Amino acid sequence: MTQKASDTLITIIGGTGFLGRHVVRALARRGYRIRVACRRPDLAGHLQPLGTVGQIMPMQANVRYPASLAAACEGAQAVINLAGVLYSAGAQSFDAVHVFGAEASARAAKASGARMFFQLSAIGASPDSTSSYARSKAQGEMRARAAFPGTIVIRPSVVFGPEDDFFNRFAAMTRFLPALPLIGGGKTLFQPVFAGDTGEAIARLLDRGIPDGRTYELGGPDILSFKQIMAFILDTVERKRLLIPVPWSVAKVQGMLLGLLPKPLLTSDQVESLKSDNVVSDEAKRERRTLEGLGITASGIEAIVPAYLYRYRKAGQFTAPKGVPE
Repeated sequence: MTQKASDTLITIIGGTGFLGRHVVRALARRGYRIRVACRRPDLAGHLQPLGTVGQIMPMQANVRYPASLAAACEGAQAVINLAGVLYSAGAQSFDAVHVFGAEASARAAKASGARMFFQLSAIGASPDSTSSYARSKAQGEMRARAAFPGTIVIRPSVVFGPEDDFFNRFAAMTRFLPALPLIGGGKTLFQPVFAGDTGEAIARLLDRGIPDGRTYELGGPDILSFKQIMAFILDTVERKRLLIPVPWSVAKVQGMLLGLLPKPLLTSDQVESLKSDNVVSDEAKRERRTLEGLGITASGIEAIVPAYLYRYRKAGQFTAPKGVPE
């Protein structure tokens, strides 16, 4: 951007979530002024220490209420929409957050005079997907681009980090289950990407100041099957559990039942999404719409994940290192 970073205001919609704090940190380091638009600004106190006094300011906004977005985007030179849900629940449905919310955010950014708009999506987003989550993400991309030409779409693979909902979820299951399920045989491929690298990618694109309208696919250095990831988790938490292949039909029923929980461990739609690999496309690699194309050396799970999964070991941080008598 042509302005000095300290004069540049960025609005981050949904910035209090897991990925949001990493985006906030990356922008704060560059000196940007940051307005965090969220439903509960009273719960955003953990973000303010990431910057200097007054640099990071939370304010109330909700993607389901366009008027609140207009106020949140006022005066911003760029708007980043990170709002998303992993499963539909009441008013926080896929359609409300991923589709209507994406369009409303893009419209608010355009009306405010912002030069750039970022829409967080996901690898696998497709209007033809059998997964409602993936379809809603694709629809959100299209609505955002129609409302704000030049929208930059960010599609990460499964994102990992200390507060993630993937590695933590399965590690927690090892505490009370005698086995972990290999849905569909555990053959689905993933390319886990570190949340910090995703935040850095958005920051670098923001630094460029070019609303290029491209879709960036972000993945880590390793492509792993679901079975390999489960084995890695078991090795990391130092627990012996069976890895049992679960046919798609059985997993679908399990997802329907578990999806009834207040915070589902698994939903039938998530089972459907597991039928497709979650890796960076060859086209994105060729066109350098990747972390490597942005000059970022991706962090692997071995370097990051053990530092926060240790708490799932039998004695937590007091568990003796491998090979050392207890």
